[in-house]
Amino acid sequence: MRRFSWFNATSLTLGFAFLYLPMIILVVYSFNSSRLVTVWAGFSTKWYGELLQNEDFLQAAWVTLKVAFFASTLATVLGTLAAYVLVRGGRFAGRTLFSGMIYAPLVMPEVITGLSLLLLFIGIGLDRGILTVILAHTTFAMCYVSVVVSSRLVSFDHSLEEAALDLGCSPFEAFRLVTLPIIAPAVISGWLLAFTLSLDDLVIASFTTGPGATTLPIKVFSAVRLGVSPEINALSTILIAIVTVGVITTSLISKRAAVRQAKEERAAERST
Repeated sequence: MRRFSWFNATSLTLGFAFLYLPMIILVVYSFNSSRLVTVWAGFSTKWYGELLQNEDFLQAAWVTLKVAFFASTLATVLGTLAAYVLVRGGRFAGRTLFSGMIYAPLVMPEVITGLSLLLLFIGIGLDRGILTVILAHTTFAMCYVSVVVSSRLVSFDHSLEEAALDLGCSPFEAFRLVTLPIIAPAVISGWLLAFTLSLDDLVIASFTTGPGATTLPIKVFSAVRLGVSPEINALSTILIAIVTVGVITTSLISKRAAVRQAKEERAAERST
């Protein structure tokens, strides 16, 4: 094993400080009683109360959650189907074009994607609102789901589906009863990834949003242009807390599942 030298310790400390020190400062100043975010005037939680009474932020957060839920769900369904076709469909006419269209949003600049969707919605006469934002987020999130699910389907044992078909299942029943439960972790991961991307999106939403459909990133960006307020610090602290709790919970669940699987494997070895 390599020795943990002072150089490694210093590099690690500077790296973590670069990543997390701004977040720590933001969290600390969210409890600042002064409206000036750079001047400490004492501990206070009043800005959290002000945030809960800010109808604009609450409305934007509700719109963001609705858009993220429906967009990620629709993207998961379409992305899973696209991944299944690409992996199990073999060679068919237009496969190269189909795969290119699926993966194009991965490398396409968000400005181009947002502008093209805006022109599409104008061309078909669709008024911009929550629906257009959901459709736009589904478009670019679907490819991420497809990549995640495809990676799982590639390593999936196809003989399990064949066994289900031999036992009398229809192709749909084999997919629903055999394939889908096995690839469920990848599908859930794709949904969570799509949900996160939708929550975080600013550029595409700014092109496709309309009156009454302002998302939280757009609202925060508009407010920051006039100066950072303590309410934004409080909002960011709440989001950081939610993400931290989610990561810790997921890690504990994964660790417990790994321990349970190891115990089951050891029990199976003893029985044999």
